[in-house]
Amino acid sequence: MTKRLLTIIFVAGVLAGSLPEGVKGQNCGCAAGLCCSRFGFCGTGDEYCGTGCQQGPCNPPPPTNDVSVPDIVTAEFFNGIIDQAEASCVGKNFYSRSAFVDALGSFSQFGRIGSQEDSRREIAAFFAHVTHETGHFCHIEEIDGASKDYCDENNTQYPCSPNKGYYGRGPIQLSWNFNYGPAGNSIGFDGLNSPETVANDPVIAFKTALWYWTNNVQSVMSQGFGATIRAINGALECDGGNPNTVQSRIRYYRDYCNQLGVAPGDNLEC
Repeated sequence: MTKRLLTIIFVAGVLAGSLPEGVKGQNCGCAAGLCCSRFGFCGTGDEYCGTGCQQGPCNPPPPTNDVSVPDIVTAEFFNGIIDQAEASCVGKNFYSRSAFVDALGSFSQFGRIGSQEDSRREIAAFFAHVTHETGHFCHIEEIDGASKDYCDENNTQYPCSPNKGYYGRGPIQLSWNFNYGPAGNSIGFDGLNSPETVANDPVIAFKTALWYWTNNVQSVMSQGFGATIRAINGALECDGGNPNTVQSRIRYYRDYCNQLGVAPGDNLEC
């Protein structure tokens, strides 16, 4: 469960390295007419005003449908995942459907874009990745994560705090300082100075997963499940990087699509 995410590193690096100093925004505060991107930089166009735009003339979000996500993510569905974890798993007493539903209240577009079938596929995809990342909600933190360095020192927008680890935590295993910083700003916790909050507060944990999903994964759902694998773990798994983990994610996705009564669609591999 390494992370998080080669495409974000690239985009963040491009934005940080190619912009004139005058258009860099710290905690937004952009000039009139400019958007503050999810990475905290000011500019125009979809990279700044699209998904994750924080302030300014952001692009309007796509319309939502009338799907009730809690009605799809029933207790039976959720417990069918977590009940497969061993009784000794720390996540058994941490993750819950109620925490997911509480977190869901801050993300009104999750599972509610497109048709009802699209909604069910997105929900199946989200929980397929969560199941794989956490081992059926067994793990709260990445195994041996504390021994790994997830500090991108080139990212001055979200600098690492001394003695803090930005390894994988939560349902999607949020990682790297350039994710903890903006996630914390958006959700309302100190992601850079207190990344451990994600492992201590189950609602915050689910919010980070939904934040990551809606900012980085949801937009590629229309391309098929394979595109969501690429959005989450990129070259670490796709293009022959780790075919076994790709197949694991696909198996969960197919299973959950079957449970939710929807066809999985095309392009399942990345």
